[in-house]
Amino acid sequence: MEKSTVETKILADALTPRQIVEELDKYIIGQFEAKRSVAIALRNRARRQMLADDMQDEVSPKNIIMIGSTGVGKTEIARRLARLVDAPFIKVEASKYTEIGYVGRDVESMIRDLTELSVSRVKAEQTTTVEEAALELAEERLLDCLLPMPRALKSQARSKPTDEFDADEDMDIEEIDIDEDEDEIQLPFDLETTDEQNEALEKQRERHLKTREKLRQQLKEGKFEDRPVEINMKSRSMPFVEIFSPGGIEEMDINFKDMFSNILPNQTKKRRVPVSEARQILMQEEAEKLIDMDTVISDAIERVENSGIVFLDEIDKIAGRESRQGPDVSREGVQRDILPIIEGSTVATKYGAVRTHHILFIAAGAFHVSNPSDLIPELQGRFPIRVELKSLNKSDFQSILTEPKNALVKQYTALLQTEGIEADITEDAIDEIAALAFQVNESVEDIGARRLHTIMEKLFENLFFDAPDLKKKSITIDADYVRGELAEIVKDQDLSRYIL
Repeated sequence: MEKSTVETKILADALTPRQIVEELDKYIIGQFEAKRSVAIALRNRARRQMLADDMQDEVSPKNIIMIGSTGVGKTEIARRLARLVDAPFIKVEASKYTEIGYVGRDVESMIRDLTELSVSRVKAEQTTTVEEAALELAEERLLDCLLPMPRALKSQARSKPTDEFDADEDMDIEEIDIDEDEDEIQLPFDLETTDEQNEALEKQRERHLKTREKLRQQLKEGKFEDRPVEINMKSRSMPFVEIFSPGGIEEMDINFKDMFSNILPNQTKKRRVPVSEARQILMQEEAEKLIDMDTVISDAIERVENSGIVFLDEIDKIAGRESRQGPDVSREGVQRDILPIIEGSTVATKYGAVRTHHILFIAAGAFHVSNPSDLIPELQGRFPIRVELKSLNKSDFQSILTEPKNALVKQYTALLQTEGIEADITEDAIDEIAALAFQVNESVEDIGARRLHTIMEKLFENLFFDAPDLKKKSITIDADYVRGELAEIVKDQDLSRYIL
């Protein structure tokens, strides 16, 4: 019954396909079919977790191939999808992988990179949970540096059993500045103190604690933020090791570093930094001590195996049958190397074995000179869902300029506002920009929405340059202004090839 409740909660917490599409609509214009396909694939992950354990292993993710020219939203859909559900996500280009035996990265490195990213993310989350405790420990170390314990009290503390004084007295001697010119500290077995001496030491101890508490309050109030302080911090220098290794064991150099870090003693170095910077350094060190890395790694691997998303871009570059000329020689070989990972295999990483059976693979390519059917049949079968993204027209460009949360018009007006300039971009200006983008895409080369970036940058170039010196703090950008800035460039086809 308890398991059923947990499973129901998993599905209840997951976004519905309609909600996923609505969220993607906030950032991406059009491409409903592609959004619908990724939304269903994401929802099916939550549904799979509600099945019986033996059935869960049988349900494999329905990988997707997105077909469309550059700039139509393929990468953005995958990236926003991963961000929406906070899943480990990595974008890789298929063209950078080569068949084993050729120069290049082996295909398993994509899983290693995804695991590394997941570990970093989980570690950052754990650091946030222990931030308060780490701050308290960091402040204790800062107080030790700002107000070192008097030598007499340290001698007394050493002569006492550890359970006879408070945690405030338990200082790290290495972190306290000690003047080497002073007399040597008397060892505990040489101490012969009288009652008067003990009473004087007790009063000195009380004064030290009162002063320490005053300093603590002032430290919390930020009165020492710019004061320089000398701290002992861990030295991160590692012996240089260069490994010449064949493909498949490219993680060897990292493992050597881990091995050396365990063999060599921890080294510390002194740094003189402001209190504000010292607090951050010490907080990071204390947080690392509080975090259980075994838990972090196991949680990270579980996220990769059950929620990971790999966006495999430019898959059309490796499509094609075996050829004996030029760079095509390893195309089919790369496909055969990628196949086991997509089918489901176990990849060895420095954090442990990672199973790829339930990682979602989203492939994308323009497929101008090849077709998905040019992929080897085994690989085609592992991408059962194919979605064709439509090229963008003038109306789409108009929407992209104004509707998304991060719309270009909003970005450029915000940049000008930092200089105190209020820019009013009229509707006819937006129509003109969209028309020019569509015209250049048609006449030069279709690069989709990226064309808007080049046109907007050229349109605002003079304004950005003169903005700090402008006396007029309001400007209206209309269709005439747009034509005046861009018309000559658009007319000159040869020049537009280089500028727009």
